Parts: sequence; structure tokens; C-alpha cells
Amino acid sequence: MSEKKTWHSNELWEVELELLRSIINKTQLVVTNKWGGEVYTHNNKNVIGIGGFKNFFTIWFFNGVFLKDELNVLVNANEGVTKGLRQWRFTSKDEINEKHILAYIKEAIVNEEKGLSIKPEKKEVVPSEFFTYELKSDLSFAEAFQKFTPFKQKEFIEYVDSAKQEKTKIARMEKIKPMVLSGVGLNDKYR
Repeated sequence: MSEKKTWHSNELWEVELELLRSIINKTQLVVTNKWGGEVYTHNNKNVIGIGGFKNFFTIWFFNGVFLKDELNVLVNANEGVTKGLRQWRFTSKDEINEKHILAYIKEAIVNEEKGLSIKPEKKEVVPSEFFTYELKSDLSFAEAFQKFTPFKQKEFIEYVDSAKQEKTKIARMEKIKPMVLSGVGLNDKYR
């Protein structure tokens, strides 16, 4: 049996990431581990993170969109998806300038203290005509459905409305009606 190879991008940049850590440790940020990576917080709010990738290592600023970026070094890692997060990418430890990095981090801390952040947009889920018809035609179902939180309502709506075929929508509706009437959420058994 062959041994399974695992690839850890942080191992590619051990020396470089340690240099970033030594700079970050000169600030009041507190290191924590979130989502499998190093995240630095101020007053329990995420400010920056560091990590290594295949072709670069980076400092990411959770609300980097508010930074002045006078050096023009920040990039949006996922254009069109990422709203506030910005990355400062490096490909060599020679690119690390402690003075500049500390200035960006200090500005990020000040911005966090000011409460500058982009709040996630709440997406309104509009039920299909099929789902709306079921609510209107069964008053007890509609009343029980309204007792759920918007999040759980969304789960039910998406579960039924994501079906491509009408017969699947009908089957899913038949499955959720008893759950709704008894006050059981779609994914409650997994929580």
C-alpha cells in the first residue's frame, strides 16, 4: 500500500511566516487558530491572518478594504465574492519590510477600534409559486411555518424549491409538512 502524501503549504514558507510572526508579535494582537489557520484578533475581532500558499505567503486583512494602501500592495483574493478582505502577498522574505507591515497592521487595528467593517448582506429568499400556493392552501402549515426563524424558513424553501422536477418538489413538500407542523427544523437532527 502506498503512503498517502499530504501537502502543507505553510511548510513551504516556514522561515518567512516565522518572520511575519515576529513582526506581528510587536503589536497588541492576540493569536488564535480559526478555520485551520493563524488569525490575530483585537478585542475578539478578527484583524489579520497569515498563511502560506503554493506560490506565495500572505498577510490578509479582514477589513483591508478600509486601509489606505499607500503602497498599493493589497489585492482582493476573490474578486466579485470577497467584499472586505484584502491580501498582501509575498514570494520572498526579502519583500518583507517590517516598518511598512507594522504601519498597515496599526491602521487595521485603528479601523477595528472605529468599528469599520462590511456587514454580510442578508439575502432575501423568495419562495416559489409552488411553495407559496402550499402555504396559502394550508393555514395550519402556514402558521407553523411562520414560527420558525428566518434561517430555518430559508432551509425549507431552498430544500423544496431546489428540486428540478415537479414530482420531486411534491415529494419534498410531503416530507417537510409533518416536520413543520411538529416544529422540527429540516436539519435539526444534525445540530
